[in-house]
Parts: sequence; C-alpha cells; structure tokens
Amino acid sequence: MVKVENNSSNFIDNISIVGKLTNEYQQILNESSLRFLSALTKEFRPKIKKALEQRKRVQEKIDNGYNPTFLEKSQEILDNTWTGAKIPEDIQDRRVEITGPVDRKMIINALNSGANVFMADFEDSNAPTWDNNMMGQINLHDAVNRNISFTNENGKYYKLNSDGLAVIMVRPRGLHLVEKHILLNNEPIPGCLMDFGLYLFHNHKALHQLKSGPYYYIPKLQNHQEARLWNEIINFSEDYLKIDRGTVKVTLLIEHILASFEIEEIIFELKDHIVGLNCGRWDYIFSFIKTFRKRKEFLLPDRSQVGMNRHFLKSYVDILIQICHKRNIHAMGGMAAQIPIKNDEEANNLALSKVNDDKLREVEAGHDGTWVAHPGLIKIAKDVFDKGMPTANQIHVKKEKTDIIPSDLLKVPEGTITEVGIRSNITVGLQYMTAWISGNGCVPINNLMEDAATAEISRSQLWQWVKHEAKLEDGRSFSSQFFKKVLEEEFITLKELTNDKVNLEVAKTLFHDIVLNDKFTEFLTIEAYKYL
Repeated sequence: MVKVENNSSNFIDNISIVGKLTNEYQQILNESSLRFLSALTKEFRPKIKKALEQRKRVQEKIDNGYNPTFLEKSQEILDNTWTGAKIPEDIQDRRVEITGPVDRKMIINALNSGANVFMADFEDSNAPTWDNNMMGQINLHDAVNRNISFTNENGKYYKLNSDGLAVIMVRPRGLHLVEKHILLNNEPIPGCLMDFGLYLFHNHKALHQLKSGPYYYIPKLQNHQEARLWNEIINFSEDYLKIDRGTVKVTLLIEHILASFEIEEIIFELKDHIVGLNCGRWDYIFSFIKTFRKRKEFLLPDRSQVGMNRHFLKSYVDILIQICHKRNIHAMGGMAAQIPIKNDEEANNLALSKVNDDKLREVEAGHDGTWVAHPGLIKIAKDVFDKGMPTANQIHVKKEKTDIIPSDLLKVPEGTITEVGIRSNITVGLQYMTAWISGNGCVPINNLMEDAATAEISRSQLWQWVKHEAKLEDGRSFSSQFFKKVLEEEFITLKELTNDKVNLEVAKTLFHDIVLNDKFTEFLTIEAYKYL
C-alpha cells in the first residue's frame, strides 16, 4: 500500500515523493504507476548518465579543434528497403501543429484551435514546477478522456468542441533534466522518464479507444546512440504494460548540430516507432553556438540576422527532408513564434506577412507540416500548406540525394554584432528567466511567443562574445565590463516596468553569473531549476 505522511511519502521500490501530494496527485502517482516509474528508472537512469558523460567527451574533442562529420554508414543502413514506422491514420495529415505548455486552458484552446496536432509540452515552454508537471498530467488525462473543462477568474467557461479536435502529442523533458520531487534511492529520477512514463501509463488504453495512440515529440538528442536509448525505453515500456510493440509513435526534434550529421542513423535506431523529424530551429541555433563556444571562428552575428535562408540552416533543412521522405516519414517545419499585434495594423500585417513567407518557404522546400505558437496563425499556415500541398503530406515527393557536405552544415553566416543585438539578448533573456522562475515557461516578449530556447540563445551568445571579446560593428570590443554596464542599464529599465521585482533580481544574478562564468553552463534551465 501507499503510505502518505505530510509532504514526504515512502512508496514501494525505494521511491519517495518529496513534493506535496493532493488527492488528485495521488491518483496520478498511484502504486501501479510508481512501480512502473521505479522499473524505468532502475533500468535507464544509469544509461542516461552514461549518455550524458559521452556528450562531455565529444564536447572536449570539439573544444580541441575537432569538426563533426558524417558517419560511415553500414550496409544495413544504406539498404533502401527499410522505412520508419507506419504512420497512423489520425496523424497522416499534420500540416499545422500548435504547441504550448500543459496548463488546462491552453490544452482546451489548442485542441479546439483547428490545428491538426497539439504538441503538449513538458519541456521548453513549461517551467517544471511540481504543480505544473502534476497538473499537466491530470489535464492531459482529462483531455484524453474528453472530460476537461475550465472556468477562469472572470467566470468564463472553456470546454472541448464536440468534434474536430487536434491530435495530442506530448513532449517530455530532455535527457539532461531531473525531477527533484521524485526520488529513487534518494536520487532524483530523470524528468524524461516521469513525463513519458506517466502519460503512457495512464492514457494508452483510452487513446486506443479513440483510435489514436500515445504519440510523442522527443527533444534534444545529439546522436544515434541516444536514439537507440530512447528506442530501448519505449520497447521496455510497451513490454511492461503488455501493449503491442510499435504502439508508441515518436517524432524527433533535430535541434542539435551534431544530430544533423546522423539523421539517417537516428531514424534507423527508432524505425519501429518513428513517424517524423522536426526542424527545431531555435534550439538548433543555440546548439551551434553552444557546441563551438570555445572556437572564435564560429562566432555568430546578432540573432536577428540568423534566418532560415542562411546556408548552414538551409542545408540542415534540405538534408532532413530528403532523408525523411526516403524513409517514408514526415519532415516537419519549424516554429512561427509571432503573436498577432493588436492596435497596430501596419505592424501586424508585416508580422503576418513574415509568417506567410516562412510557411511558403517550408512547403516549397518539401516539409509535410509546420508549427505555430498562437491560434491566430493557424489559418495563415493552413492556407499556405493547402495551396502548396493538396495531399495529406508530401512524403511521396522523393528528392535526389543531396550533395551537402560537412562544411555546408558548419558554414558560419556573415553578419555583424551590434549593441542593439547585445541589449536585445540581455532584455529578452532577463524577461524570460524572470517569468520561468515564477513558474511560466511560455512568455510573450516583443510580439513573439518565446520559450527556453530564446534565453539559451541569448545567454550563450553573450558568453561566447565576452569570452572572445567580439568586435562590434562600430569597432568596440565586447568585454565583461561592457556586459556588466549594459546588464545594469537593461535591468533598471525592466525594473520600472515589472511587478515581479524579486524574480527579476534573481534572473539578473543568474544571468550575470552564467555569462561571466569561465565554464560554460550546458543548460540554463539546469541552473534555474534550483530556484523552482
């Protein structure tokens, strides 16, 4: 039996819960689901740690001058007869997917939005507080069972439409994040196993009744060995729960520069489960900065100058689409983060025009669908894809093997580093981290819906620019003193505008310490998680 004592409870199999336990939470964390989490953690926590150690060894090689390259493919992988998993009927057409955190109102609105798919996010757009994570599981369980509703503080009532609902896909946390409120043998369990495991455990039967299934987006993988690890996690889970092999379907985000050199190998490792890859553009840019942070020849210009038309990003898109269609899986496009702008028709039209152009680029490149962050963009994206892709997808459009070589993926775009870019990185990073620490991981800033990738790009660029004393377009060098001065100025400005002065102070200290630390912080969210 489950024993509950105040806010700390000892459960079976050396699992303990150090977060609060409401009656609702105990329905999610019941004895059976905890046995499953315990089994997952015992089997895979050591393997996840090993994978993270391997990342460090690869990074050391790159720091010392090694440039990644394509792997020598085995005959088994070169064989053209294998494909990815059979794509279920309800996700054949994924032309517009909306993404967002797992709060109750967001889930209802997203499912009702008219998008084909809703990616329910436990990762970059979710601040992983205990309440956010537990309520997210409850909200998704209610959504799958079609009994979710919500009434806001003004009495407005939200419920699901009777039909036309988006299909749910869930994005668990990456391998690098832990869940500090659930311990196995007094050590936090991997956050990815909690997010993946609890959703699968509680919803696979109801999803089957809906003629759908447990569908996931898997983030932050760096190589095919990590894809193999996820395949093992999925197979273990299906066997444990006695569900058919291949029931779980996944789409992987290719959002790390190293993963772009192993796309076909990654698909091969997950071929019984994988139905698509996604161009996770913002994290991909972050990974480029992060991976080559100690190499001055890899300095990127201001973020605003690094668009998808740049050679290294276009090459990544082209090779991903070619290989996905070769292996009969979806090649999904990236995020349109714009938010419709009220009370400024000219600015709004300009923003929506950029969305239209971006989606047109994607459908013409061969993508099978795209992401939006706001319901107001769904019609624009759908109109573009309806016109450019009259079929459910364009997997049948096979492209000749690309002539892309490693240097194409590593080509640094030309551009400038400006004080405007520095200030933008600081103010956006401060605003996002302030909200994240307060428990909100999806934040509107400057008419864009930002998630953790924004803060990661901002602080990693600043770290790299300071380390190498990057030259600005006006000839000045970006020193640590320069950074401190601008940080203080932007902080003072924001302090006048925010009601959350306490968390802004915390964000400023965190941002300052991470940017000026001699050692690069692998993930900002690992450090910030201490404050949740």
